[in-house]
Amino acid sequence: MLAGLKGFLYRRAPEPYNMTSPRGPRPAPRRVYAMKKEIHPGYHVINVVMTDGTKFQTRSTWGKAGDTLSLDIDPKSHPAWTGGNQALVDRAGRVSKFKQKFGFLNK
Repeated sequence: MLAGLKGFLYRRAPEPYNMTSPRGPRPAPRRVYAMKKEIHPGYHVINVVMTDGTKFQTRSTWGKAGDTLSLDIDPKSHPAWTGGNQALVDRAGRVSKFKQKFGFLNK
């Protein structure tokens, strides 16, 4: 079973069969961390500058702590989010056939 504790995933060590002994109760089982130590990139705070000049801070593995990431495309300027200049390419008259067949739904 995986559970989170302050951002870390850990797996509980299996519980012993006999929780009581003549010397008293046993200590709680130790936690075995699911992630290996010292093989993952550093996770630190960076500054992000969007295309309109707004700035915010986020945590990332990109660069070094305090570096600035300047975005060329972001949700405020990308056509996928803004609905930009989309043109339908009519290949073999398929778009015109569709509009002719289902154009009444757009009215």
